[in-house]
Amino acid sequence: MADFQRLPVVETFHSLQGEGHHAGRSAFFIRLAGCNVGCPWCDTKHSWPVDQHPAIAVETLAQQALNAQNNGAAFVVVTGGEPLHQDLAPLTQALNHHVDLPIHLETSGVDPLSGRFDWITLSPKRHQPPRHDLLQACHELKVVVHGPEDIRFAAAMEMKCHDDTLRLLQPGWESATGEQLAVKHVLQHAKWRLSIQSHKWLGIR
Repeated sequence: MADFQRLPVVETFHSLQGEGHHAGRSAFFIRLAGCNVGCPWCDTKHSWPVDQHPAIAVETLAQQALNAQNNGAAFVVVTGGEPLHQDLAPLTQALNHHVDLPIHLETSGVDPLSGRFDWITLSPKRHQPPRHDLLQACHELKVVVHGPEDIRFAAAMEMKCHDDTLRLLQPGWESATGEQLAVKHVLQHAKWRLSIQSHKWLGIR
C-alpha cells in the first residue's frame, strides 16, 4: 500500500527549476538518496549513500508537495541521486492522489522506469549508458559536456530518441572546454539548445 511505502530522502524544497527546458519555473523538488552511477563531477555526492538519509512515507512527501502547490509550485520534480534505483510507483500514486501538478522525473536512465510521469528528463552518462526504453520514453535529452567525447556521445544518444525529443547540451560547471564545445555545437545544430545551471549563478537551491 502506498500509505506504508517509504523512500530514502535527502531533501525536499521549493525553488526554481535551474536547468533544462523548464528552467526558471517554480517547482517542488523531492531528492531521493542512492546512486551507483558515480559521476565524478556530481554536485550531489552526499545523496549517493542510502543509509545516511531518513526513510520518509510517500504520503508525507505528497503532503509537502501539496503545501508547495498552495504556495505557487507549478510542478513536482523527482530527482536524486538516481531516483529509479527505487520503485517510484507508490510515490507517483500518492502525488497524483493529493496534488494537481505535473510530475517530472530526472534520471540517468540506467534502471527500468517505474511510476507515472508527465515529463522525463534523461541525462545519460557515457560510463553507464541508459536503457533503450528510457531513451524512447524521455521528453528531454540533456547531456553534460566536459570534452569532445561528450559531444560524440550526445550525437549517438539523439539517434536513439524520438524526433520530437528536446535536445539540450549542458556545460559542466566551471568547465571552459565544455562551455566552448556546447555553444559551438548548438550554433551549428538547429535541433539542439544550450542548458545552463542558472540556480548556481543565482545562488539558490
